[in-house]
Amino acid sequence: MRTAQSKILSPADALVLRHAWNAAGDTVVMTNGTFDLLHAGHTGYLEWARSQGDRLIVGLNSDASIRRIKGEKRPLVEEPHRATLLAALECVDAVVVFDEDEPKDLIARLLPDILVKAEDWSHYVSGRDIVEAHGGEVRLASMVDGLSTSALLDKICRTFTGRPAQLDPQTQRREAPGTGI
Repeated sequence: MRTAQSKILSPADALVLRHAWNAAGDTVVMTNGTFDLLHAGHTGYLEWARSQGDRLIVGLNSDASIRRIKGEKRPLVEEPHRATLLAALECVDAVVVFDEDEPKDLIARLLPDILVKAEDWSHYVSGRDIVEAHGGEVRLASMVDGLSTSALLDKICRTFTGRPAQLDPQTQRREAPGTGI
């Protein structure tokens, strides 16, 4: 049995594994995201992504990448812990942390057969052009109403402070230290 830690790979190690899977005839699926505050919406999404092929690689935004995208108060769960949680899932074969704001370079390096993204990203799927140019395809996963990190953060804030979450990164950056999320 593989441990969670053994599934957290460098891009170079993931490429070696990707080639081995390709040689074995496996269909390799890839997705990406921040996966901060892992919840049932995430696990359902990842299980669906895995069902699209034989192997699933998850590109995980680094802490620095998330701060640039979502503001200085995120992520709530640090990178090594997010990577371990994802890698512990049976449906995930490999987790690769990337530091860029989007995973285009990682996707170009690993060239998955299928790239999965949640349907709320249908307007822009990073790496779509690369995957499709190499004969792969992009598949969009349905969202489950009410299951999102934003909804979970809002519930936490309302429960413990009586105020809604302030999730806009620009708003988060303007808030005084120690307030909001």
